[in-house]
Amino acid sequence: MQLSKSEEELMNILWKQKKAFLKDLLEVYPEPKPATTTLATLLKRMADKGFVAYTSQGRSRKYYPLVKKKAYFSKQVNSLIKNFFNDSPGQFASFFTQATDLSKSELEDLKKLIDDEIKKR
Repeated sequence: MQLSKSEEELMNILWKQKKAFLKDLLEVYPEPKPATTTLATLLKRMADKGFVAYTSQGRSRKYYPLVKKKAYFSKQVNSLIKNFFNDSPGQFASFFTQATDLSKSELEDLKKLIDDEIKKR
């Protein structure tokens, strides 16, 4: 399952908050703030998809993420590599390093990260 752009934006806020009531989410939402009913609809859809859950506290619901941010974005990146780069991490890395206009220092930092990961395996 995948989140829509609006759901991803809300999910990022929820990942930061860890647990929050609807009013708390609305309070930290960037301008222009959506209507309360819009956020409620997004949260319901996200709950139906299995991304969030809630506990009832009186007449309010306290929402929390069921999916970890790293797990979600890891799956998104793997899907991107599979669908747009013929399931080739090398093609993705080549495109990424050429298309993002990275500085020599940033490329060296990436190389160090890769070298460190190679040593771990």
